[in-house]
Amino acid sequence: MSDALDTGREVLRTEAAALRTLADAMPADFDAVVDLIAAATGRVIVTGIGKSGHIARKIAATLASTGTRALFVHPAEASHGDLGMIGDGDVVLAISNSGETTELRDIVAHTRRFGVPLVGLSSREGSTLMQTADHRLTLPHLPEACGIGMVPTTSTTLTLGMGDALAVALLRRRNFRAEDFSVFHPGGKLGAQMARVSQLMHRDGLPLVAADTPMSEALLTMTSGGFGIAAVVDGGDLLGVITDGDLRRNMVGLLDRHARDVATRDPVTAAPDMLAASALAVMNERKINVLVVCEGRAPVGILHIHDLLRAGVA
Repeated sequence: MSDALDTGREVLRTEAAALRTLADAMPADFDAVVDLIAAATGRVIVTGIGKSGHIARKIAATLASTGTRALFVHPAEASHGDLGMIGDGDVVLAISNSGETTELRDIVAHTRRFGVPLVGLSSREGSTLMQTADHRLTLPHLPEACGIGMVPTTSTTLTLGMGDALAVALLRRRNFRAEDFSVFHPGGKLGAQMARVSQLMHRDGLPLVAADTPMSEALLTMTSGGFGIAAVVDGGDLLGVITDGDLRRNMVGLLDRHARDVATRDPVTAAPDMLAASALAVMNERKINVLVVCEGRAPVGILHIHDLLRAGVA
């Protein structure tokens, strides 16, 4: 086994052990911080510099994407005008592993001057930042995973983990759902997975035939619609669907029959507000390529697997 592989495993085990230590000894102020942020009328201003700054950006992004308004403010820029981004109703989350980062001085002073709640996130409970803060998220002071005790590894992993813990605790406090998450993630694969059937279905030119339609006419509807099916309706409600499989099973005397005689009754359908990914799962499970979309029992659209492929759901 290579030295590099051994080192990689050692680093990951060290950081994993640190996260377990944190989980077993959560900061005493954690609940109070969640309450504070949940009640805030403004934003969470996350700040830090160096590696802490990179982690702060990620925490702010995670909060913002899960329903908590958040913004990263660079401490150096704050000293040159960006303090104006911090106002009434905001909460400042200041991150510093040592708790003595001089670049945070002006932001900390600003919060004290204008009564903005300050949450300190650090591994040094006795540091200037933590003694000044209104609430303290104290991390366990554990060895860095680098082996020389200088490269931010364990400390940044713990900080990131604490940020995730805050974001998820707030997410659950707000009953934040997948539907809400999709509002902030409309693009890419994730956005496609969160799309609704109503966003992808065909609404016009639906291949509908009445129950007493002769099969000679139903066949024309199937072939002209481009979906390979005909939806059989009775009084506006879906009675069944006719697919290629139904045609093969009823070849003898097919043209002497009516749509109701050939259709598969009570077919599986989709609702307009169904997740597109869930519709795809139904198609895969039932080995079908098309779903009739219904509101109640009334057909309102057609969803083809090709629509899901084009949208990036599959």
